[in-house]
Amino acid sequence: MNRTYILLGLILAVLLVLPLMLSKYMLGIFIMMYYYAYLGQSWNVLTGYTGHISLGHALYVGIGAYTSVFLAQRYGLSPWIGMFAGGVLASLIGLFLGFLGFRFGLRGVYFVILTIAFAEITRLIVSHIDALGSFTGIFLDFNPSFKNFQFKGNIPYYYISLGFMVMSLIVVRILETSKAGRFMVAIREDEEAAKALGVNTFKYNMFAIAVSAFMTSLGGCFYANYIFYLHPNTMFGMSLNIELILRPIVGGLGTLFGPVVGSFILTPLSEVSRAYFAKGGMEGLHLVIYGIITILVVLFMPKGIIVYLKKWLKPILSKE
Repeated sequence: MNRTYILLGLILAVLLVLPLMLSKYMLGIFIMMYYYAYLGQSWNVLTGYTGHISLGHALYVGIGAYTSVFLAQRYGLSPWIGMFAGGVLASLIGLFLGFLGFRFGLRGVYFVILTIAFAEITRLIVSHIDALGSFTGIFLDFNPSFKNFQFKGNIPYYYISLGFMVMSLIVVRILETSKAGRFMVAIREDEEAAKALGVNTFKYNMFAIAVSAFMTSLGGCFYANYIFYLHPNTMFGMSLNIELILRPIVGGLGTLFGPVVGSFILTPLSEVSRAYFAKGGMEGLHLVIYGIITILVVLFMPKGIIVYLKKWLKPILSKE
């Protein structure tokens, strides 16, 4: 058996038993590591594999969160079902955004502006709808049960977020090895050349944004039922967009494990440094360190940390 699969199996086994050895604080950090790895992987489907840069993916996080919570509070629908309703709605909005962008050939900064505009417009709309909490946001009642996607303690959330991350790896791996995935990479490398060779670039761009939006939206439902509070500025804001894209960029854009590696480095760094400097009365200093490390990685490891990690692991993972 390939040593890569053995190593991945061992890592998964360790992660499955890890909650038994973690404090409540560390358990929360791991939950967010998996969560941001999942969101980064969802964004990676569009930007990493087609080259279309989106700075508005918080739009889909917010859609998933607000849709599932609204359906649960207004109609008593389980978030497990509302989650997929939010995913479908996010995909439809993503397809509309994609139609405007891809049909009119928007690339680069023009596509970026389009994605930011959609996220900001949605944030403003939600901020003025009373049924969605308006400017004050929505507080979720705590009614722990599997049906309500709410649990006592963090261990269930740990396994759900781990499941989300593993699911995203499986989906992207299948995508990588499919015809659609190969066409998406061709679009990323040279869209005009791909079009000249007969690739329906519009079709596969639309496919990529629909899948990416759907996956990202599911993460929004998880987040809503983990923190029990939604606010338009948090769910649709630029800060979430930045957090979301940094993981795959630092880990390795357009690679399978890049978002995971990036999240496993940046998320604990952010959380631990935030807590450490807050105790010393130096709130905000962690953002400076966080930014400096990100800049250094981008400057000296432009292809991401995963490239160097693979070189280090290659002698170990080579077949006997």
